[in-house]
Amino acid sequence: MTHPLDLSVPALAAAIRAGTIAAHEAVGATLEAIDARDGTLNAVVARDADAALAQARIVDQQVADGDVDDLPPYAGVPTLIKDLNNASGLPTSFGARSMADFTAPFDDHAVAGIRGAGFVIVGKTNVPELGSLPYTEALLHGPARNPWNPDHTPGGSSGGAAAAVGAGYVPVAHGSDGGGSIRIPSSCCGVVGIKPSRGRISHAPLFGDQVMGFSTQGSIGRRVVDAAALLDVMHGYATGDPYHLPAPERSYVEEAGRDPGRLRVGVLESVPWAAPDEEVRSALASTIATLEGLGHTVEEAEVTLPRDVPERFLRIWSASVASNPLPVDQLEPHNRAFAEAGWDLSAPELLRDFTSLQLLARSVVGAFSAFDAVLAPVLMSPPLRVGQLAELPHDALVEAMAAHIGICPLINVTGQPATALPVHVGAEGLPVGVQLIGAPGDEAGLIRLSGQIERERGWARLGPSATRA
Repeated sequence: MTHPLDLSVPALAAAIRAGTIAAHEAVGATLEAIDARDGTLNAVVARDADAALAQARIVDQQVADGDVDDLPPYAGVPTLIKDLNNASGLPTSFGARSMADFTAPFDDHAVAGIRGAGFVIVGKTNVPELGSLPYTEALLHGPARNPWNPDHTPGGSSGGAAAAVGAGYVPVAHGSDGGGSIRIPSSCCGVVGIKPSRGRISHAPLFGDQVMGFSTQGSIGRRVVDAAALLDVMHGYATGDPYHLPAPERSYVEEAGRDPGRLRVGVLESVPWAAPDEEVRSALASTIATLEGLGHTVEEAEVTLPRDVPERFLRIWSASVASNPLPVDQLEPHNRAFAEAGWDLSAPELLRDFTSLQLLARSVVGAFSAFDAVLAPVLMSPPLRVGQLAELPHDALVEAMAAHIGICPLINVTGQPATALPVHVGAEGLPVGVQLIGAPGDEAGLIRLSGQIERERGWARLGPSATRA
């Protein structure tokens, strides 16, 4: 018998609608998987089993009554929400000790879309405090761990989400990305991440944008179609948003199965502040071979990048941390250091950095416009060990982060969409992903190409979630 969590999001939704799998069985399977593995992985920091099962049984009753035409598209499919977003009735801590007792009284816009599409929200996933680091080791909840090897980090800041998907708890989970925070953990955990374009998903009702437009919400799935399904139900404009993109021509789920045609793909292997190690070069080389085998033209992408991009980005990031309203004396040491650096910035200095990065974004997007997509590393080395960065002095941490996460923050500056794809497993048995970067607003093209690569490589059959006890 097919295990519910082995199915894609659309296939599981269809099975629930047809009555061949009960929604409460699917949700129960998620709860059982969390019980079995999360004592080690610590990916889920809050859950509400009773409410989730009650919602699933309502779906089952509608199916039994023959009312399937009234069901939303993903009725009964379990999912998880990142703990940087509000989901009504569930704790929202932002990974911060000062928010440990807060329960959200409302859904954020994106979460409302997920709930409205019928997904059953089982709980919240682990994050670093304020989502400010590329590993997930908040003092409040403790470290999340990688399902491929618990001695290693699942990355961050959507570390709990990627670990949950990689471990097979759910086929898809909500995430967000302000400097690589969907792509980094997706690469670490051997799953698919979609960082959409700036303006594709609203930050309503609390924010117009976040981190001066650098941050976006997105999705992490076991397959391209899984991540596409969640993106389908999150995207859209809310009144007063500062950005507004045209609606896609068709669903992203449909795009995942479409032929992308013959494309021209650029390759950006390194940046002035970071270069890939041997494992990452192997991941890039295997992906290039796949692309060429599929008939695509692959060429080097030439773009001029100043060496101080990470410093400019981090000054803006520090100002964002400084602007948060949480008690400073309760922040973790690295966030206190970010906040102090932010307070030291004058308004003209902040705007100069922001304007310089906007000008850089014009040149990067212009250089990339010669291609249908650009292939690049996600991280410059495989997943780090838990605690490897956490104990470093702040200046050493900042330097190590820039060298490890490479190009990721630059794509938040440009606002381009990107997918993270799990194309390689290294010599130590840890996954290594690559990212594809598209033109602003062209998630559809990236999803078509990503789906084609997935069909060729077949990674959904691999990894720690592929075999169940």
